[in-house]
Amino acid sequence: MTDTYAPRAAVQARPAAGSAVLDVVVPVYNEEADLGPCVRRLHAHLTAHFPYPFRITVADNASVDGTPAVARVLADELPEVGVLRLDEKGRGRALRAAWSASPAPVLAYMDVDLSTDLAALLPLVAPLISGHSDLAIGTRLARTSRVVRGAKREVISRGYNLLLRGALAARFSDAQCGFKAIRADVAAELLPLVRDTGWFFDTELLVLAQRAGLRIHEVPVDWVDDPDSRVDIVATALADLRGIGRLGRALVTGALPLAQLRAQLGRGPLPALPAQVPIGLPRQLARFAAVGVASTLAYLLLFLLARGPLGAQPANLLALLLTAVANTAANRRLTFGVTGRRHAGRHHVQGLLAFALGLALTSGSLAALHATTTPNRALELTVLVTANLAATALRFLLLRLAMHHRP
Repeated sequence: MTDTYAPRAAVQARPAAGSAVLDVVVPVYNEEADLGPCVRRLHAHLTAHFPYPFRITVADNASVDGTPAVARVLADELPEVGVLRLDEKGRGRALRAAWSASPAPVLAYMDVDLSTDLAALLPLVAPLISGHSDLAIGTRLARTSRVVRGAKREVISRGYNLLLRGALAARFSDAQCGFKAIRADVAAELLPLVRDTGWFFDTELLVLAQRAGLRIHEVPVDWVDDPDSRVDIVATALADLRGIGRLGRALVTGALPLAQLRAQLGRGPLPALPAQVPIGLPRQLARFAAVGVASTLAYLLLFLLARGPLGAQPANLLALLLTAVANTAANRRLTFGVTGRRHAGRHHVQGLLAFALGLALTSGSLAALHATTTPNRALELTVLVTANLAATALRFLLLRLAMHHRP
């Protein structure tokens, strides 16, 4: 049996008095008008709905207006609020500094405009607290998300995420939503490898986490666009494209220690299958029969569709070939309980051998029928069904022999 990594430990359910389980970072730059209402609303929500100690960190990245003064007032007013002042701009720089300095085991951040409904905050961090997941992101692109924003931003967001899927093989759905969380132990390993200090910070962190084999939890969110957003879309898009190119080169050239990260943080493979067929003959026969009925119906439909343009023999060949591949895959998983790629090639070769025998039976039956008479379509189908029943019995014996698990 293949060894697996131990599951990640859950956050202590009853932390020491005064120690925060969650640290929510709010990065800001020149947000003197919005900062106060945002932090007070966030604090009230956490006080009412979050069952663990928390803290809120205002990460002020070089504001030149009254933002630092507002942050100090909030820190004096609310004991759970802290302030971190940076001398340089950059959302990524602010998050790196705040997360690196925080003693909380779960770290999060959200935009100051609170575009994301705060009801999603507990579902976002709960899998991290329990140890089930390593990172969590809010997604505006899930079917159950509810989003209010203009067409331009919608197109840009979806286009950017499609670009990430194509260029970096990203499997997460929404890299840009300003609503994310990470376990502190994971952040400690990943943050030194993230080079971006701006808006591409999130994407780079997520790609590294995915390549390291970490589990990324996605939460559908309700999200309302902030019409007063100060993000320079063109400059941000160009910076993101440069970031994609840089990160893509690093992945191709092996400049990142992904193997080491995967060994330290990633989740191991699932246990190997047992060394015997996991279900008995009666259940196998029942499942094989169900798959066989579905395959026969699909075969007959394909034959009828192709019979007119191709003729009887080519239509029979095409219909048998297509259903044979699907039949082998279905029986492999459903009838014989075989999952994964192990021996998959051998199993499909055995399936094709059964296909060849089935083709010989059905084609021979068709040839014999046409040599003795000029059949109507009903008689032709009857002969084919009979031949397929014989081929099916032979197929079951061959597949059962092929898919009997061996150590």
